[in-house]
Amino acid sequence: MELTEAIKSRKSIRGYQPTPVPKEILAKILEVATRAPSSLNSQPWEFTVLGGKVLDDLKQALEEQFLAGAEIQTDFPIESLTGTYKKRQVELGITLYQLMGIAREDKEKRNQWTLKMMRAFDAPNIIIVSMDREVSGFQAMFGIGSVTQTIALAAVNYGLGTCIQGALLFYPKVVRQIAGIPESKKLAIAIAIGYPDWDSPANKLQTTREPLASIVTWRGL
Repeated sequence: MELTEAIKSRKSIRGYQPTPVPKEILAKILEVATRAPSSLNSQPWEFTVLGGKVLDDLKQALEEQFLAGAEIQTDFPIESLTGTYKKRQVELGITLYQLMGIAREDKEKRNQWTLKMMRAFDAPNIIIVSMDREVSGFQAMFGIGSVTQTIALAAVNYGLGTCIQGALLFYPKVVRQIAGIPESKKLAIAIAIGYPDWDSPANKLQTTREPLASIVTWRGL
């Protein structure tokens, strides 16, 4: 797929077919993604790819933590949005719930949707992106964002969908135990990946973007 088309067509996928992604395809995606830019070529990223029983165990454990009301303790602080940014978040939630037929007051369906999120939206594979604690500054985080976007775009080339999820790392102790990630690594982000189920209402969602006129300042042009 042509790059510009991939950028425009890529979106968060929240419904997947059960078919696992072949290991060789996942390897090709990650190999391409390592060409992502990083400050001073530091390449701060490491990947843990899960599937099969290991992923099933993690999904079950995350569900249990959520249902038990366990405290969220991420390796990176969760940012609280305000103003325009909060407005965009709310609009996304409203649109998604409408597509899923979830009423605002229906707590049971809302909880079921959150549990689905904890199951990586039933994706057959996930990629956990981690980094050494000693390189966890702003420059390293730029690299993590860069490689994550590159993974998402490379996946499109293989007919795959992705959803970049912080929620899968809400309980890092559980994630480390099941995924075998040492304490020396900070869990940065997780990526659900698989073949999209285009019959899922959630995958009909198309988010909006701000017009250039409101976010670009031109000088000397």
